[in-house]
Amino acid sequence: MSHHESSDGFTLLELLLVVAIIAAIAAIATPGLLRARISGNEASAIASLRAIGSAQATFSRSCANGLYAATLDVLGTGPSGEAAFISVDLGGSATASKSGYLISLAGAAASGDTACNGTTALASGFHSWADPISSNSGVRYFGSNTTSTIWQATSSLGGMSDTASPAAGTPIQ
Repeated sequence: MSHHESSDGFTLLELLLVVAIIAAIAAIATPGLLRARISGNEASAIASLRAIGSAQATFSRSCANGLYAATLDVLGTGPSGEAAFISVDLGGSATASKSGYLISLAGAAASGDTACNGTTALASGFHSWADPISSNSGVRYFGSNTTSTIWQATSSLGGMSDTASPAAGTPIQ
């Protein structure tokens, strides 16, 4: 009599088929996930520039006699014993790295005044910009200035004017 043993489990062919299906689904989903991450990073960069503009307006009106902070870390320092003008993720250093973007701030230097937070690093205007750290973190570059308009471009807007529209930028707001 022939006795055939019953084997529980999956065959090698069945396992390879499941692995191939999972690999195909992952290959289809990965570009969509990358695009979603880039969109999220770009939205965060735009929000950061809006926050900088709002903080600059508050700083100028309430602390610096109509002048602006020359760097992000000036906005990150509040008056003695009071809250800073901007959150620590943006105002913790002169250049912030946030959500795949490097965010910076500059302006035409103004001298002879001291702000309520003790800084003399003041500017008569400002421009801020956000550049992607890599092509995997963002594909658009953003900038803003004292006009409160946010522009997008295909290259850095770090050299833009404190008050005029950049030649290479398109307004998004």
